[in-house]
Amino acid sequence: MDSLPIFLNLKGTRCLVVGGGAVAARKVGLLLGCGAKVAVVAPELGETLAAEAAAGRIDHVAARFADGHLAGAALVIAATDDHEANAAVSRAAKARDIPVNVVDAPELCSFIFPSIVDRSPMIVAVSTGGASPVLARLVRAKLETMLPAAYGRLAQLAHDLRDRVKNRFANPPQRRIFWERMLGGAFADLVLAGKAAEAQKHFEEQLSATKDEPPRGEVYLVGAGPGNPDLLTFRALKLMQQADVVVHDHLVSPAIVELCRRDASRIYVGKERNNHTLRQEDINALLVKLAGEGKRVLRLKGGDPFIFGRGGEEIETLSAHGISFEVVPGITAAAGVASYSGIPLTHRDYAQACVFVTGHLKDGTMNLDWTGLARPHQTVVFYMGLHGLPVLCRELVAHGLPDSTPAAIVQQGTTNRQRILIGTLASLPHEAESAQLKPPTLIIVGEVVRLHDKLKWFDPAGAPDVGSWKKDSRKE
Repeated sequence: MDSLPIFLNLKGTRCLVVGGGAVAARKVGLLLGCGAKVAVVAPELGETLAAEAAAGRIDHVAARFADGHLAGAALVIAATDDHEANAAVSRAAKARDIPVNVVDAPELCSFIFPSIVDRSPMIVAVSTGGASPVLARLVRAKLETMLPAAYGRLAQLAHDLRDRVKNRFANPPQRRIFWERMLGGAFADLVLAGKAAEAQKHFEEQLSATKDEPPRGEVYLVGAGPGNPDLLTFRALKLMQQADVVVHDHLVSPAIVELCRRDASRIYVGKERNNHTLRQEDINALLVKLAGEGKRVLRLKGGDPFIFGRGGEEIETLSAHGISFEVVPGITAAAGVASYSGIPLTHRDYAQACVFVTGHLKDGTMNLDWTGLARPHQTVVFYMGLHGLPVLCRELVAHGLPDSTPAAIVQQGTTNRQRILIGTLASLPHEAESAQLKPPTLIIVGEVVRLHDKLKWFDPAGAPDVGSWKKDSRKE
């Protein structure tokens, strides 16, 4: 995030606009709309600003800008057609630590104006940091169609009823849960439909029927998918926004963690190779403890929680302690990474079966059914196999697969950092070492790997930035 989005309360404060033309008039209109006292410095005013001055809505200083005009100003906008004059305004304002915006010159600004969707008292602002104002305007246009004008009424009604809810519920989390139910359910639907009387009745009924008691804790076991935020389910996103605490793994990408509710507590319990933040038993106990405190706990796990995610162990513990829980599946790494690599896991001409295997080394050995894994006409996907890659390739060959069997290793699949190495059981270990690959990775073995060159479609450069995982990560 290059800039901090904030909303300034400018009611009754003096704001200075330098310039008297059409662009300056638009900025003056925004300032007047939020209750600011506006002074305009310009030798002459255009028609719009002249009318505002004549009506007494702005103060006109008929002069060229001088540093003294900044006295008492809380905010400054430079909107002349003279670059040097605008630059002088910027320098003078910054020297006095006064926020300054120079129209169409982001390099001279200490703040910028976003594209605004006004549903007062609800305001939505969109900005590209000056990179593409046209894109911000197009996004704003989409939001205008998605947010009916009635959202303003809904926000105002929520404001008017806020004290009643506060007085009804002594417990702040209970208030928040009540409002989530109201604004995400029938109450909001009725307001947006213009049925104010029915909405009020529904609100009264719900307020009266809801007990004033601490909320019961619960746990949401949510699969975050293979890393790309676009692959989250709708249900996952909803629960990510309502949880009080987020307990997240190492393989959950930073971009996905950022989608969780901003004011939720975040607890990292990730496991890396030879570095476990918490033992699994301690994680289980932590979930019970947090839910026992009445919190809604989001247990966010990479991939799918029931595929090498130890989700079953966690909900066994929750069930034993009588903790309510919900499981939300995620796209497991095998499905997501294979798809984004152009490698079908099954194909009528190449593989009629697919096996998922954990390739985690323990005491230098892999206790796997090598004979079963080395069968022809099947695809084998190894999770957590990077450090054991030489062993697994050697054992598959020793148990019957040709050393020419195609194999692929994919690093940070589905994301903008995706890297793919294609080789064979004979060549892949050396290629992976030379490429200095780091976890998270996935290994795919089988004839379907031959289809990669024909079916590859994903361009990592066009994917959303997911941030960096720590070095040497491992799934639980």
